Amino acid sequence: MEHGPSGGSTAMRRRSGVRGGTRMECLEHDILCIIFSFLDVFDLVRCTAVCKSWNAVIRKSELLQVLYFKLRRDSGESTSSGQRKSMEFGLQEVAMKYHRLCLQRGRIDIHRWKAHSVGVDQCRMKMGLLLTGVGDKVMRLWSLDSYKCEEEYYIPDTASLVDFDFDESKIVGLLGSRVGIWTRNGKRSIFPSREGTFSKGLCVRYIDPDAVIGCEDGTARVFDMYSRTCSRIIKMHAGPVTCLALSDDELILSGSSLGSVSISDLASDQRVARLRSTDSAGIRTLCFNPCSHLVFAGTTVGYTYCWDLRTMKSLWETRISSNVLYSLSYLRSDNSTLAVGGIDGVLRVLNQNTGEVLSRCLIDDERPISSTRNMHAFIEKKKGIRLPEDAEVDRIPRTCRPPITCLSVGMKKVVTAHNSKYIRMWKFNM
Repeated sequence: MEHGPSGGSTAMRRRSGVRGGTRMECLEHDILCIIFSFLDVFDLVRCTAVCKSWNAVIRKSELLQVLYFKLRRDSGESTSSGQRKSMEFGLQEVAMKYHRLCLQRGRIDIHRWKAHSVGVDQCRMKMGLLLTGVGDKVMRLWSLDSYKCEEEYYIPDTASLVDFDFDESKIVGLLGSRVGIWTRNGKRSIFPSREGTFSKGLCVRYIDPDAVIGCEDGTARVFDMYSRTCSRIIKMHAGPVTCLALSDDELILSGSSLGSVSISDLASDQRVARLRSTDSAGIRTLCFNPCSHLVFAGTTVGYTYCWDLRTMKSLWETRISSNVLYSLSYLRSDNSTLAVGGIDGVLRVLNQNTGEVLSRCLIDDERPISSTRNMHAFIEKKKGIRLPEDAEVDRIPRTCRPPITCLSVGMKKVVTAHNSKYIRMWKFNM
């Protein structure tokens, strides 16, 4: 309520000169600058991504510039005007270097929480959110900061979820021989191809507006999510398409149970290239790094492969396990490290450029479990350990290494699914 001019709040605001909260905004700006001044460059970069107002405060105060050029001086590098223009790129390099060091040598804290009532074996991480599912009749979207379940997406009783992908506005799920779409507000739509159904689908990847389904008959079927039609069918392999990766420039990469990787593009209905491995073991998992143009694959007998898409030539291959590798992933913009998991339950960190195993991580089952409960979840906490080079994995108890059925990499963290009710987040810090 607005009071009269003799002594009301409106008159007091006018006499004090406060207009539209200007003083409060200035106060918040000054306090934030003081707080931000205690942070290192890595944490300051992370703060710029929290919200627009923090981003504006940090950039206006030039704290990032001061810290960045101090880093360069401390390392003996010059800070010429030309190099000042590349500060954004330099800060990204600093962040990626810190991420790499943490994964390779940092201490490991493992948080586990109950995500489902039955076992699930898939997880995808994007934009600070984690989507989990496959095995349950519901997919759940989690905040990785609070472990809060933000949203739930239910699967029809008559269908089974095979695979899924998502972006900021929708979730795309593969339901056997049909495609399902869930918008972030919870609305669900399920539709078949124009012909009614398609051959059994095994995997799906989505990049707006297209969802690509890898099928048992060796085809990749491209669905337009807006017209809800199958726009093209591409014959990729003679055997089943077991895994897919999509690039921002509309390339489709697919792995086969017959041991090869085929490449096409979304504008074509023909396979345009093939990458071959040195053995016929099935390709089980696949990813593509657009920054380095490198393609990575894991096989059913424990090999990892790397090809350069510019030359279509193999760069390296290494056998890191005697068992199947289920999942491999990297942090976007990172050209140095690759996380790999499989049936032996060891979380491995590889050098993207050489295939060298930089670290092998396990759950430390000997230390007691600590736990905390926040308002959203009950969190069990354990430590992780790194295996020495000469350690024999098969002699290590299975309780320390439950099979990793899927993993996803974020900044200084890896999230793993294990075909159980629980999801684990591995936090790496120096």
